Amino acid sequence: MAQLPAWHVPLIPARVRGLIRRLRRDPAPIDPALWRDVRTAVPWAAQLDPTRDQRLQALAARFLHEKTLTAVGDLRLDERRAAILATLCCLPLLEFGAEGMRGWSQLIVYPDAFRVNRTHVDAAGVLHQWDDELIGEAWETGPLILSWADVEADLAQPDAGFCVAVHEMAHKIDALDGLLDGTPPLPRAWQRQWARDFQDSYDRFVAVVERGGEPALDPYAAEAPEEFFAVCSEYHFSDPKRLQEAMPDVAGHLARFYGPSPFTT
Repeated sequence: MAQLPAWHVPLIPARVRGLIRRLRRDPAPIDPALWRDVRTAVPWAAQLDPTRDQRLQALAARFLHEKTLTAVGDLRLDERRAAILATLCCLPLLEFGAEGMRGWSQLIVYPDAFRVNRTHVDAAGVLHQWDDELIGEAWETGPLILSWADVEADLAQPDAGFCVAVHEMAHKIDALDGLLDGTPPLPRAWQRQWARDFQDSYDRFVAVVERGGEPALDPYAAEAPEEFFAVCSEYHFSDPKRLQEAMPDVAGHLARFYGPSPFTT
């Protein structure tokens, strides 16, 4: 395809250019009174310094502007609950930025854990079917799905090592480069070091789980490299001391990627 000359100006009508400019404007900020309520409800937000607090508020406002939030069953998502969900989903984007919201448009929220049907055809061609009970799920290009009951449990115990919204958002960020493999989009040199350090820590973690030992983190992290990344992301926000003691290399990468944990002392 021929390259357009540097001086080329697309023939876009002025009214269309004006519409594009309006669409690109930042969304209206979250009401200050509502944001104070959100910061009270979300312990991670309450611990942020003023600069990161403003950044999180802006990201949450953009999330609410760009995403469709859909409640399932008898769950009702009022303004406060919607803002809490947006804030939790944006915690992993404090350093990465709004680019982490790219590629999907809907957050679906169930009242409680939900069931999904799984199928798998084995090497012999036999179809296996089963049901999984989940508290969250992230499709690579589809919606992000959360259980409101588990979100509330995370808010009640923010230092217990769990945060389902962070876990599923980690998957969304991971998938931005087209591969769900536990390595998000990074500069090349950092990506190589990240992959080496995470693979080494993952292999040692899996070995502990497979021999029946007591793993330092949730054993679900041994399921796959992408789950290891997502689980470690939860610990970065909810129990950074344990992560640092168990896997200092991983903790260092995540502190650089997400910024310091709000609970770092």
